[in-house]
Amino acid sequence: MKLELYQIDTFTDELFRGNSACVVPLKSWLPDEILIKIARENAVAETAFFIDKGKEIQLRWFTPEIEMDLCGHATLATAHCLLSILNYPNKEMVFDTKSGKLTVTFRDNLYYLDFPSRMPEASSLPDIIAKSLNIQPREVFKSRDYLLVYDSEDDIKNIKIERPIFDLINLDPGGVIVTAKGINSDFVSRYFTPQATILEDPVTGSAHCSLIPFWAERLSKQNLSAIQLSERCGKLYCENQNERVIIGGKAKTYFMGYFWTE
Repeated sequence: MKLELYQIDTFTDELFRGNSACVVPLKSWLPDEILIKIARENAVAETAFFIDKGKEIQLRWFTPEIEMDLCGHATLATAHCLLSILNYPNKEMVFDTKSGKLTVTFRDNLYYLDFPSRMPEASSLPDIIAKSLNIQPREVFKSRDYLLVYDSEDDIKNIKIERPIFDLINLDPGGVIVTAKGINSDFVSRYFTPQATILEDPVTGSAHCSLIPFWAERLSKQNLSAIQLSERCGKLYCENQNERVIIGGKAKTYFMGYFWTE
């Protein structure tokens, strides 16, 4: 079977920056084991598979290991693929996903993702995670992911993970967010996933489902700017809307081609 493949850099307007995702349009769903193999072969953090049903678009996300319940950057990549490459007729796209209906709207040269809010609650940190960190957090919270709060942006830049220890825990499908107030943005973050092919995710839209309500409450403001401080780096434009969060970003097409499944 011959299939189309698009690779798109998200939460950036520069190539080789932000977070790269692959997008594969389908006519019908392939077996899950084939979708996992395709994601593994693509060797990026997430591969999005979608079926255009007209008014709604069925969308699923796969890492090289598992199917995810929610992925921001691969949703953004899919919206960019539909609108800028495949001539989708509307600037608002509704995706049917494991996390319910997700809307992406394109306006003012930005894609705005309407995602569920996941306010984290105070928690304790598992010993394995604590032992894997070179700098200990000031506060610990948890939703899908652990959210670790630090004193400064420099702390976030300087965090190192002792991977052999970190990989002793399985947070499937979650990970560990480290965050602090930003210098040139309202807040900064990084994101790590134990037992994953890619330890540090370059830009994690779904993590901002927790980061946005947390920092909106902490900073007493509803519109926030965010930077994810990975090596590739990414910028997000955020809005807190109580039960929902709006995550804005740009995207750039890197690759278009074909692959075969047999």
